[in-house]
Amino acid sequence: MRTVVIGIVIGLVVGVVFGATVIAPRLTSGPVLPLTKSAVKSIPKLKAPPAQKQIRRWRLASAYHSKLPQLGAMAKQVETGIWRVSDGAFEIKFHEPNALVPPQELFDAVSSGTIDAAFATPEMWIEKIAALGLYSSVPFGPKPIEHIAWIYSGGGQKIYNNLLHKAGLHGIFCGLISNASSGWFRKEVRTIGDIKGLKIRSSGLGAKVLERLGVEIKSVDQRDILGAFESGKLDGAEISLPSVDAKLGIHKLAKHYYYPGWNRPSMLFDVIINLKKWKALRTPERNQIEAVCAQNLNIGLAQGEAAQFSALKTIEANKVQIHPWPTEIIDALKGAWQLHATEESNADSNFRGAWKSLSNFRRDYGIWKEFSQ
Repeated sequence: MRTVVIGIVIGLVVGVVFGATVIAPRLTSGPVLPLTKSAVKSIPKLKAPPAQKQIRRWRLASAYHSKLPQLGAMAKQVETGIWRVSDGAFEIKFHEPNALVPPQELFDAVSSGTIDAAFATPEMWIEKIAALGLYSSVPFGPKPIEHIAWIYSGGGQKIYNNLLHKAGLHGIFCGLISNASSGWFRKEVRTIGDIKGLKIRSSGLGAKVLERLGVEIKSVDQRDILGAFESGKLDGAEISLPSVDAKLGIHKLAKHYYYPGWNRPSMLFDVIINLKKWKALRTPERNQIEAVCAQNLNIGLAQGEAAQFSALKTIEANKVQIHPWPTEIIDALKGAWQLHATEESNADSNFRGAWKSLSNFRRDYGIWKEFSQ
């Protein structure tokens, strides 16, 4: 044992001497010199770890369920689109209807800053600002291309901005669909007498017109329309495009479907944003929201046009009778709309200004429309 210990000690000593006298000199290419200032500067600096990405987070309340064809899909696209174009630096979280506040309270909730933004349609707020109805669907009004031409190039945008800014909001048009149907009915409607007294689910300026013809307007959530027909609460319902209507299954109980969509030649949707929060955004962030919404306008119109013929085939296959409105009823509806527009203009300066702008634009646009067609 003693011999082993002595051997280990001798081995360690020999190893240290060998390393110091033989190996170490070979590792040194020359004499060790003090570092000069230039040498210190030439030493590469260690990079600091990248700063954590600052993510802006907003809450977006939707008036439409995410699974609803087109309407819900366009609202959901705001969330996914912003995340994509901002590379994850801007999050606008989508919330289903009623998850944050009831749909009819979205205007006030965004204006007060309770939530950051909402996806809806301007006609939802006509009881607060009547002129906003002209930025959604105008009875016997412009179709999609003419409508957005007035807004973006005919003076409509400036009026729209002024209306919303006074309410503490900023708005961006963020969805567009083509003309909808004008409604489902349990029984065939042949005369003005047939329409009076009916209980119809409708909204916007079209509902104002129907009221003037003696219709009882009902407010029913889209999910509850089928039950309302079944219980007798509704005699008729105006909803949206055939593709949306077919998805809701209204054809199971209402077998009479009417066109043209006099009440919705086009329909625009927007994102309303708390004005202070909009102003606090950096320019790239504003551009991101506008870019996503511009894409929504294009996709909404293209998909809407492409999806309707197959939806109509599905509706017809379910033994639904598709009717054109009788001339007598169309003439009565036109007269009721002109009366409403005149009376609203006399009573409300904001409506008067927007209506005059739209009417003048349509008069001039008619020259091009006639020529181009």
